[in-house]
Parts: sequence; C-alpha cells; structure tokens
Amino acid sequence: MNITDLLRRLENLIRLGTIAAVDHQAARCTVKSGGLSIPNLPWLALRAGDSSDWDPPTVGEQCILVAPSGEQAQGVALVGLYSQQRPAPANSANVRRRIYPDGAVIDYDHASHTLSATLPDGGQAQLTAPGGVTILGNVDITGTVTVSEDVLAAGISLVNHVHSGVQSGPSTTGAPQ
Repeated sequence: MNITDLLRRLENLIRLGTIAAVDHQAARCTVKSGGLSIPNLPWLALRAGDSSDWDPPTVGEQCILVAPSGEQAQGVALVGLYSQQRPAPANSANVRRRIYPDGAVIDYDHASHTLSATLPDGGQAQLTAPGGVTILGNVDITGTVTVSEDVLAAGISLVNHVHSGVQSGPSTTGAPQ
C-alpha cells in the first residue's frame, strides 16, 4: 500500500455528510459527503436486537459517515446531528421531546413528572390492551365518552342499576343526590 492510498483511507475514516436518499424497504441510505455520493449504507439504530427501534433518517439530515479502513462502501451513517436547517426541538435539561412531521409532539418532563402528547387536528390515539387498562389517579375528560357494555361506579352498574322509592309509570326521578 502506498502513502497516497493510506492518506485517502485516513481522510475517509470519518466524514460529515447529509442523507441524500433513504430506501425504507432495505433499511439503507445514500450519504453525500463533499462531491461523493455513497449508496446502500446502513444507519445506526438505537436498538436492533430482541428489542428494536424503527426511526429512519430523513433526506437532508446531517450525519457522520464512519468507514472502517477508510472504505466508504463499508461505512455506517450515524444520524441525529442538529443543524441550522434542523435545530434541536427543545432546550431544557428536564424534557425529552419527540416531534413528528405532522406536528404531533410527545414530551416527558422528569422534573415535573409530566407526560404529554399533543396530536394535530384530526389526530387520534388508540390503546389496545386485551388484559385491561388500569389508571391510578383522577381522570378529567372533556367530550363524549362512549361505552359498548357498561360503566361501574363504586360497584353500581350504569346499565342495570335501580332506584328505590320510585313508583313505575310515566314519571321521572329527581336529580341525583
């Protein structure tokens, strides 16, 4: 190996770049760095084992290209660098924030112990838990609650409860006391 080849490899070990294209099916991306375009590169995911994450890079996102032995075709894109075009979404030491392209925001503030999710107009939240859902603490709901079977309050069924001291007929009962 000559000195020119060694210098080229050394220069190519670590380079700043930008995501130029993303192949979601193959989980690969193309990185532009200087005048070079390096296709078919994996990007770093937080987890890729029994527990795994899917959070593909975005075209225009800055990255670091790490290329073992200076061979860029064998490189890996380390994504997640803030830039003037894509600044940090928060500036608090206490907040973990995730912002989505449609405007949805999920925050957890560990100082105030507050989890919040804000969805854009028309957004919906769905929770599927065949084993049930338990909420400890007070719940405030603004809007309509629709229940397909029954509601129990202090063991009293909304569907099957009866009122004592009321005669059947066309009359109605008084307000709850």
